[in-house]
Amino acid sequence: MGRIFVVELDGRSYRCKFCRTHLALPDDLVSKSFHCRRGKAYLFNNAVNITVGTLEERMMLSGMHTVADIFCCCCGQIVGWKYGAAHEKSQKYKEGKFVLERGRIVDETEYSSEVYIDTRPSMSDGED
Repeated sequence: MGRIFVVELDGRSYRCKFCRTHLALPDDLVSKSFHCRRGKAYLFNNAVNITVGTLEERMMLSGMHTVADIFCCCCGQIVGWKYGAAHEKSQKYKEGKFVLERGRIVDETEYSSEVYIDTRPSMSDGED
């Protein structure tokens, strides 16, 4: 396996929940009203730092689709899927787009608002 080159996105981004790798920009967000087996999901025009699995036929809530699972390129966790083809005319807009599962990504604003508080007792220089 070769060296992994990771794309750093400018500004706010959606990241892998497991390793914090950048995955998508809010500007590429198409819809927040998608669902998956594990809960909510978001549809994006573009995603980065992913590897695409094998295409397979899958019956979804909206009908039969050709999809491939997508994985974070850094930690290997599944983060969603990519639409290859839609069999119904009304679903063609999904082709080539990416779905990121909400439970497997974090919004950078959520990540940056985490605060680390050191609760270990320590001594200051004056307490010799």
